[in-house]
Amino acid sequence: MDPSRLTPDLLAPGDGKSAALDPAQFTWTRIRAPEDPLFGPAYAALWAEFGSAGEMETREVLAGRFRPNPAMQYEMVLARSGSAIAAIRDQTAIWFEGEVFVHLSHLLVSPEWRRSGLAGWMRCVAILTAREVAAHQARPEAEITLVGEMEYDDGIDARRAIRLAAYERAGFVKIESGAVRYFQPDFRAPAVIDATGGALPLPFQLIIRQVGRETERTISGAKVRRLTRALHAMYGAQFRAKDMAHPRLSLADYPAANTEVALIAPTDVA
Repeated sequence: MDPSRLTPDLLAPGDGKSAALDPAQFTWTRIRAPEDPLFGPAYAALWAEFGSAGEMETREVLAGRFRPNPAMQYEMVLARSGSAIAAIRDQTAIWFEGEVFVHLSHLLVSPEWRRSGLAGWMRCVAILTAREVAAHQARPEAEITLVGEMEYDDGIDARRAIRLAAYERAGFVKIESGAVRYFQPDFRAPAVIDATGGALPLPFQLIIRQVGRETERTISGAKVRRLTRALHAMYGAQFRAKDMAHPRLSLADYPAANTEVALIAPTDVA
């Protein structure tokens, strides 16, 4: 990927540190097929960080997510400094009901590049991918929303608080979880799910950036429902239908379409 496409106007409002970091000093690579020789090492690095905590899909699921789909683009993005990997992110841009949602899955920044501003540039690649998906639908002006599923801060795992604070500094906001009880589908292998009595979706918070609309402090119930259905479409392409039918994944208790839901700071407890 040509780093000249990573321009400051793509950065989130709070990514001042990223603006001071030249993305051209890195080599940028997109992995868009499981046959790519970089997929194995990239997946292994992410799994070592997130897999043991049950925070990452199996390799088979992600290999399937690479399948060509005009309404969905999964990719892994590598930023390398010389021959060393500086950061890895995986994400999925989803065309859904006239707009693009980009699911920001996992981000791993090597220790020497943490707090450098590189994470902000990694998020910018998501916007470029969203624009590609929108252009493929002949809707280049379509709205773009970046969304991340974040664990609740349990006060035990310090990484959770660090992640929430980092997104807050960047200018992301949280959909008030008191109004929207979002659950992430069960990432475990089907055999494990069946051996333990069935799927167990886990409660997560939704952190978003509405690109170009960052000052908005409410979101409609209709938009929240659309966003959640887009994520379910992504997961449902590889996960079993019976696991996606779990009652926790129902939108029955979501706010009505015309309701305005508060957008708050990611570290707020509401």
